[in-house]
Amino acid sequence: MLKLQIGDWIVEPELNQLSAAGKMVKLEPKAMAVLVYLAERPGEVVSREALLGTVWPGVIVSDDALTQVVIKLRKALGEGYIQTISKRGYRLVAPMGPLVESAPAPAQPGRRIPWRVAAGIAALLLVAAGAWWVWEERALVAPGQTAIPAEAERAAQPTVTVRPFEALGNDPDAALLARGLTADLMTDLSKLSGLSLIGVAPLGEPAAAATPAVAPPIRYFVSGSVQRVDDRLRLHVHLTDAQTGKPLWSERFDRPLSGFFAIQDELGPKILQILPAKVSEAELRRMAQRHTRNLEAYETFQRGQAALLVRQKAENEKAREMFRRAIALDAAFARAYAGLALTHAADYRNQWTEDGAAALERAFELARTAREINPDIRETYWVLAFVHLERREPKQVLRYLVTAVQLYPSYADAYAFMAGIKTYTGRPAEAVPLMRTAMRLNPEAGYLYFLILGRAYLALGDLEQARVNLEHALRRNPEDLETNIYMAALHLAAGDKHAAAWKADEIRVLQPGFSGRRWLETHPLTDPAQKRRLVQALAELGL
Repeated sequence: MLKLQIGDWIVEPELNQLSAAGKMVKLEPKAMAVLVYLAERPGEVVSREALLGTVWPGVIVSDDALTQVVIKLRKALGEGYIQTISKRGYRLVAPMGPLVESAPAPAQPGRRIPWRVAAGIAALLLVAAGAWWVWEERALVAPGQTAIPAEAERAAQPTVTVRPFEALGNDPDAALLARGLTADLMTDLSKLSGLSLIGVAPLGEPAAAATPAVAPPIRYFVSGSVQRVDDRLRLHVHLTDAQTGKPLWSERFDRPLSGFFAIQDELGPKILQILPAKVSEAELRRMAQRHTRNLEAYETFQRGQAALLVRQKAENEKAREMFRRAIALDAAFARAYAGLALTHAADYRNQWTEDGAAALERAFELARTAREINPDIRETYWVLAFVHLERREPKQVLRYLVTAVQLYPSYADAYAFMAGIKTYTGRPAEAVPLMRTAMRLNPEAGYLYFLILGRAYLALGDLEQARVNLEHALRRNPEDLETNIYMAALHLAAGDKHAAAWKADEIRVLQPGFSGRRWLETHPLTDPAQKRRLVQALAELGL
């Protein structure tokens, strides 16, 4: 990965970040695009029109948008880097250093790359950076061109899982921290291209009776316990060789609660010192980034996450309140904005609000805000994909999901989401291998994975496989409306009208006054053939 030196700063366009003397600064994608464009022309005056036309192609924006970006760049870089030329534009006046790779060869003393050569290479960087800053205006991912890791490549990687950390005692706050530690460590490890992270079921949940994909054997697992004692946090973490049962590393942390995030910063790198995984410098830096340093905001966010996962109206409103509180405590908490966006998207999808259009627009606004705050968080791409799904924009959905798995190669939910999109848009055969990947990475997945796979097999006409997976989904969540609807359609397709009628009665109990036509208004299925069959099934069942 190429880096560009501007003055004292090392610029990494692909990561949207600057670093100098141990300090790291994140930039918004638009700000990075402006900086790279100026760096391509060091010392030259670049007009506002040229910048607006390049960084915001085909989009009408006010001059204030560019002004705000320049202000942010100056705040990040410091004074003396970008000069305003009255009535003409801007120019980069800082000295340009040599471009280097992530692992540079020894430099020859005193030798610099001529600025015209640097400018030419910077032009290539600008094209690479386009993957970040022209998504919504220009870039499209064509079917079959999703640059996701190959299965053969994954097969050779060490496999690791993080078992849910145990909260000692009956302290609900310790349980929140334990859940957060587990989830965040898994997120950190999923950023690494050199290992394959395998998900496990949370404590207290049954293991899957069967899965349609063979999960690879787990070679290493991380486990731990969390205890809060007054204002101190005690954490005991273990890394174990799963094949031999031999402990490879263990450490006790006894810190003030204020040291919680410092512990998180240490865990990933310490574990990676033991694991035989190839990790780049950039990946290590991304792993070290924390989403918030406010412990109260973090705990409030975890409460919101727990409520959001229930997927019921009352809990959705509770989650929204928790996310709002977290944002009030930390205005730059991108994950809280992403969670808040999901609550509004859920209002639209489940028709929990009279103004569904306004809810969807609010979700879109919040999701974009989350990404602007921190474009390196996987949830921001997943949430943006979900909102675009509800907006019936499948190309944009796939674009964000592909980026999510490029950033987080072990992100099972992104593969599952891709599979769902393939079925919705009439390509269910492509959904099945994606779901195999998702279930291999998360063999103890919840009901949604089985629903997605069941939908795909139903669209393919494989009624037996559809039945197996929809039954798995119902065992995990018997009250999910969509799973029951597809199971009713499956019974009709199999000619079992009695079972279909029974399932239709269950649907009416789950949602009195259910209207299939109204339900389909916010359902993202766009394939005409599947939609026609579903409408016919609902009509035959009196729904």
